[in-house]
Amino acid sequence: MKRIGESIKKTRRVPEKARLQVGAVPVRHSPDGSIEVLLVTTRTTKRWTVPKGWPIKGLKAHEAAAREAQEEAGAIGTIRRKSMGRYLYWKRMEDYMLLCEVKLFLLTVTGRLDDWPERDQRRHQWFKLATRPTWSRSRA
Repeated sequence: MKRIGESIKKTRRVPEKARLQVGAVPVRHSPDGSIEVLLVTTRTTKRWTVPKGWPIKGLKAHEAAAREAQEEAGAIGTIRRKSMGRYLYWKRMEDYMLLCEVKLFLLTVTGRLDDWPERDQRRHQWFKLATRPTWSRSRA
Protein backbone atom coordinates (compact mmCIF):
# COMPACT_ATOMS: atom_id res chain seq x y z
CA MET A 1 0.00 0.00 0.00
CA LYS A 2 1.30 3.45 -0.90
CA ARG A 3 1.98 5.80 1.98
CA ILE A 4 1.27 9.50 1.74
CA GLY A 5 4.23 11.30 0.22
CA GLU A 6 5.72 8.17 -1.38
CA SER A 7 6.16 8.08 -5.10
CA ILE A 8 5.81 4.93 -7.10
CA LYS A 9 8.70 4.50 -9.50
CA LYS A 10 7.33 3.66 -12.93
CA THR A 11 9.43 1.60 -15.29
CA ARG A 12 9.24 2.75 -18.87
CA ARG A 13 10.09 0.81 -22.00
CA VAL A 14 12.48 2.55 -24.33
CA PRO A 15 11.17 2.34 -27.91
CA GLU A 16 14.30 1.74 -29.92
CA LYS A 17 15.96 -0.90 -32.02
CA ALA A 18 16.86 -4.02 -30.04
CA ARG A 19 20.39 -4.05 -28.59
CA LEU A 20 22.45 -7.13 -29.39
CA GLN A 21 23.55 -9.57 -26.70
CA VAL A 22 25.28 -12.93 -27.09
CA GLY A 23 24.44 -16.05 -25.13
CA ALA A 24 25.62 -19.63 -24.73
CA VAL A 25 23.39 -22.67 -24.47
CA PRO A 26 25.61 -24.97 -22.37
CA VAL A 27 24.69 -28.64 -22.83
CA ARG A 28 26.02 -32.03 -21.76
CA HIS A 29 25.00 -35.70 -21.87
CA SER A 30 24.01 -37.02 -18.45
CA PRO A 31 25.01 -40.56 -17.35
CA ASP A 32 21.55 -41.84 -18.37
CA GLY A 33 22.09 -40.51 -21.91
CA SER A 34 19.67 -37.59 -21.69
CA ILE A 35 20.68 -34.06 -22.64
CA GLU A 36 20.93 -31.42 -19.93
CA VAL A 37 21.23 -27.65 -20.22
CA LEU A 38 23.02 -25.47 -17.67
CA LEU A 39 21.05 -22.41 -16.57
CA VAL A 40 21.96 -19.54 -14.26
CA THR A 41 19.86 -17.00 -12.42
CA THR A 42 19.93 -13.32 -13.21
CA ARG A 43 21.51 -11.14 -10.55
CA THR A 44 18.53 -8.84 -10.10
CA THR A 45 15.32 -10.83 -10.61
CA LYS A 46 16.78 -14.30 -9.85
CA ARG A 47 15.01 -15.79 -12.89
CA TRP A 48 16.55 -18.76 -14.74
CA THR A 49 18.29 -17.96 -18.04
CA VAL A 50 21.20 -18.95 -20.23
CA PRO A 51 24.55 -17.22 -19.66
CA LYS A 52 24.49 -14.07 -21.78
CA GLY A 53 25.88 -10.57 -22.02
CA TRP A 54 27.01 -7.72 -24.23
CA PRO A 55 29.37 -8.31 -27.17
CA ILE A 56 33.03 -7.97 -26.17
CA LYS A 57 35.33 -5.78 -28.27
CA GLY A 58 38.02 -7.88 -29.93
CA LEU A 59 36.06 -11.15 -29.64
CA LYS A 60 33.78 -12.76 -32.21
CA ALA A 61 30.18 -13.27 -31.10
CA HIS A 62 30.62 -17.00 -30.38
CA GLU A 63 33.82 -16.31 -28.41
CA ALA A 64 32.05 -13.68 -26.30
CA ALA A 65 29.21 -16.15 -25.63
CA ALA A 66 31.75 -18.74 -24.44
CA ARG A 67 33.31 -16.12 -22.15
CA GLU A 68 29.88 -15.36 -20.64
CA ALA A 69 29.33 -19.07 -19.93
CA GLN A 70 32.69 -19.23 -18.19
CA GLU A 71 32.17 -16.05 -16.13
CA GLU A 72 28.53 -16.71 -15.16
CA ALA A 73 28.46 -20.52 -14.87
CA GLY A 74 32.06 -21.74 -14.80
CA ALA A 75 31.33 -23.77 -17.94
CA ILE A 76 34.10 -24.57 -20.41
CA GLY A 77 33.92 -26.55 -23.62
CA THR A 78 33.52 -26.32 -27.38
CA ILE A 79 31.33 -23.56 -28.79
CA ARG A 80 29.82 -23.59 -32.25
CA ARG A 81 30.71 -20.66 -34.48
CA LYS A 82 27.27 -20.51 -36.11
CA SER A 83 24.32 -19.15 -34.15
CA MET A 84 21.59 -21.66 -33.30
CA GLY A 85 18.90 -18.99 -32.96
CA ARG A 86 17.83 -15.73 -31.37
CA TYR A 87 15.23 -14.40 -28.97
CA LEU A 88 13.99 -11.00 -27.82
CA TYR A 89 13.45 -9.91 -24.22
CA TRP A 90 13.06 -6.76 -22.18
CA LYS A 91 16.10 -6.17 -19.96
CA ARG A 92 15.35 -4.46 -16.68
CA MET A 93 17.59 -1.41 -16.23
CA GLU A 94 17.48 0.90 -13.20
CA ASP A 95 14.61 3.09 -14.41
CA TYR A 96 13.65 1.74 -17.82
CA MET A 97 13.29 -1.45 -19.86
CA LEU A 98 15.64 -2.07 -22.78
CA LEU A 99 14.73 -4.33 -25.70
CA CYS A 100 17.51 -6.87 -26.36
CA GLU A 101 18.01 -9.51 -29.04
CA VAL A 102 20.11 -12.43 -27.83
CA LYS A 103 22.08 -14.39 -30.42
CA LEU A 104 22.56 -17.95 -29.09
CA PHE A 105 25.50 -20.32 -29.58
CA LEU A 106 25.61 -24.01 -28.62
CA LEU A 107 28.32 -24.82 -26.06
CA THR A 108 29.17 -28.49 -25.53
CA VAL A 109 30.43 -28.47 -21.95
CA THR A 110 33.54 -30.55 -21.30
CA GLY A 111 34.23 -29.29 -17.78
CA ARG A 112 33.46 -26.83 -15.02
CA LEU A 113 35.87 -24.50 -13.25
CA ASP A 114 36.28 -24.80 -9.49
CA ASP A 115 35.91 -21.04 -9.18
CA TRP A 116 34.67 -18.31 -11.55
CA PRO A 117 33.96 -14.56 -11.36
CA GLU A 118 30.18 -14.67 -10.73
CA ARG A 119 29.95 -17.92 -8.75
CA ASP A 120 28.62 -16.25 -5.59
CA GLN A 121 26.28 -13.88 -7.46
CA ARG A 122 24.10 -16.46 -9.22
CA ARG A 123 22.59 -19.89 -8.76
CA HIS A 124 23.48 -22.48 -11.40
CA GLN A 125 21.83 -25.81 -12.13
CA TRP A 126 21.65 -28.51 -14.81
CA PHE A 127 18.14 -29.18 -16.18
CA LYS A 128 17.09 -32.17 -18.27
CA LEU A 129 15.57 -31.30 -21.62
CA ALA A 130 12.03 -32.63 -21.96
CA THR A 131 11.21 -34.74 -24.99
CA ARG A 132 8.17 -32.52 -25.46
CA PRO A 133 6.88 -29.49 -23.61
CA THR A 134 4.90 -30.36 -20.50
CA TRP A 135 2.13 -28.02 -21.64
CA SER A 136 1.61 -29.75 -25.01
CA ARG A 137 -1.21 -32.22 -25.50
CA SER A 138 -0.99 -35.23 -27.75
CA ARG A 139 -3.77 -35.59 -30.27
CA ALA A 140 -5.46 -38.96 -30.05
